[in-house]
Amino acid sequence: MKKFMDKDFLLSTKTAQKLYHEMAADMPIIDYHCHVNPKEIFEDKKFSNITEIWLGGDHYKWRIMRSNGVDEKYITGNASDREKFQKFAEALSKAIGNPMYHWCHLELKKYFGYEGTLNGETAEQVWNLCNEKLANMSARSIIEQSGVAFIGTTDDPIDNLEWHIKLKEDESFKTIVAPSFRPDKALNIDKAGWLEYITKLSLVSETPIVSVATLKEALTKRIEFFNSVGCKASDHGLDYMVYSPASKEELDYIMAKALSGEKITKDEADKFKTDLLLFCAKEYAYYGWVLQLHYNCLRNPNTKMFQTLGADTGFDCIGPNNSCHSLPGILNALYSEDSLPKTIIYSLDATDNAFIDTILGAFQGTEVAGKIQHGSAWWFNDNKQGMIDQLTSLANLSLLGNFVGMLTDSRSFLSYTRHEYFRRILCELIGGWVENGEYPEDYKSLEEIVKGICYNNAKNYFGI
Repeated sequence: MKKFMDKDFLLSTKTAQKLYHEMAADMPIIDYHCHVNPKEIFEDKKFSNITEIWLGGDHYKWRIMRSNGVDEKYITGNASDREKFQKFAEALSKAIGNPMYHWCHLELKKYFGYEGTLNGETAEQVWNLCNEKLANMSARSIIEQSGVAFIGTTDDPIDNLEWHIKLKEDESFKTIVAPSFRPDKALNIDKAGWLEYITKLSLVSETPIVSVATLKEALTKRIEFFNSVGCKASDHGLDYMVYSPASKEELDYIMAKALSGEKITKDEADKFKTDLLLFCAKEYAYYGWVLQLHYNCLRNPNTKMFQTLGADTGFDCIGPNNSCHSLPGILNALYSEDSLPKTIIYSLDATDNAFIDTILGAFQGTEVAGKIQHGSAWWFNDNKQGMIDQLTSLANLSLLGNFVGMLTDSRSFLSYTRHEYFRRILCELIGGWVENGEYPEDYKSLEEIVKGICYNNAKNYFGI
């Protein structure tokens, strides 16, 4: 029986162990999509206790606690940080098979030197150990200790990017921190708050937004600004992929209707979103940015908790939408005009894996190897089996060797061990193929593949 989380954790063969320890483990990290706060990086934030850095805003942990029957006051409520940590520790011991169990213990081991297991009985010991260590830790020291070369945050078009600009000017900090353009609020014409958001966008861009054309003008100005600060990518979070072309007259009518405060139908919203998505993608292609498409999420199905806590509090789930017609429509429209940017496609529905991996081959380009990518197993899929399924499907139907690898998609500075988790799974999978005679024991080629997926491919793809 193997010891829990030893040096060969998840590595069952000699080949997998060699690939990980000699090729993958020490590669720098490119975390090209996450939700950490650039202000906290610039100010080199220090954390008062483990709850603040671990449980604050972490929907994954909140869901585990709720599944253990924990009262909301210990999750998002006014219970003390020590009480919240205790409730999480008690729930974690039941999370067998859940990636959170592995992630937490990887973080405890790497950053705090804790070799034991966290549960209700050890919570006090872990609490004291982590808090003692945190006194000498900060956002920047964690990033540096983790070997992070690049961080791509997620930023709204109306953001002034103050902290990115300051970080760019700070020569003492070597990690590149770049904004990513997330224009969801401009596209979501059918959702509450759109009109108020358009007013803000109009002010920031110094462009009176009175039509589709002026909205595009405002977005163009913000894209130009983001580019000047070092933006490498955009990100679109869509409930489902849209492709519903419309005439200029239809779009102007829909825009005028929304600006007057009238309710927009689903059909109208799809037409509006299609047009703006295509417009933005063409702008991204011009600047050499990467278009990221995240879709098939069902947002806020629990209306009572949405009304109580608001959005993004851990109540979303996998969406039941079939985007197999809309995605090709978007890609084809852009490809036909020679304006398809580098694109990473993520579906929250893992049954889309094979579809995505086959659509990649229909729209590749020569600008970079693997121009159209199948994004890493995302959100509810970034568990061991989800990663294996995504990697295997990509290998079966496309070129795994060109994959741009893992991201954290996290708000926590301790989440960089998710890259370690991914790299171990990757090396176990590839090592198994080698040991089974499915790929030669050619370590020169294997090193190129492994180091490429861990770091080099993303470095080249994002132009870092």
